[in-house]
Amino acid sequence: MVTPGGEVAFVSRMIEESLVLRDRVQWYTSMLGRFSSVAVLVQKLRDNGVDNYAITEFVQGSKTRRWGIAWSFDDLRPVMSVARGLSSLQKSLLPFPSEYLIAVSSLSPHPDAIFTEAQSSSDPARVGQRVNEVLSQLPLQWMWKASISTGVGFSEKAVWSRASRREVARKQGDAMEEDDDPEMAFGFKLHVENPGGEAGANVTIRWLKGHDPVLFESFCGMLKRKLEESFNRK
Repeated sequence: MVTPGGEVAFVSRMIEESLVLRDRVQWYTSMLGRFSSVAVLVQKLRDNGVDNYAITEFVQGSKTRRWGIAWSFDDLRPVMSVARGLSSLQKSLLPFPSEYLIAVSSLSPHPDAIFTEAQSSSDPARVGQRVNEVLSQLPLQWMWKASISTGVGFSEKAVWSRASRREVARKQGDAMEEDDDPEMAFGFKLHVENPGGEAGANVTIRWLKGHDPVLFESFCGMLKRKLEESFNRK
């Protein structure tokens, strides 16, 4: 209940011990009684290179508040509502956003695009079909379930980049043995849905796995560009 240096010193020792134990524990967690402690401890995590962490707030009754902090050396990312569950903290200390939204409702069909009459509007089925076409052409692990407009994918690197495509082309010309079980550096879950019954579709991309936010941003940017190439702005 009482410790020299208070809860900041107590949890700081937990952080220091976790730097030794690392992934022997999947998630380290603690509850804090002072809001001012959150920023200090988050900064300590960041100073030690911990990029996968979560912060949230517990409201008990009308007045009592507590704050939670968690961190992991693994690369499985929590949902954004959990990881960024403390909106009152300055944005620079919040974890990197693990969700990205592409709104397709304001787009109209590209004049060269070929779709059936039943797919004449920007509905989730047509958008999902295009998403599946784009990702199926890439050398990544990809599974799409059209019945629920949801897909999950994993990649060992940015296989959608120009540099990666050149490397793939070079390897195809060389007799190189492929790794049967490559380490997946990036994982994502993608869902296409109708935005509140209106015309169009929303594509939500959630970051599932990885330490590199640049990979996530690059993937989201690539998919957005591909959709914009298929649908012209009105």
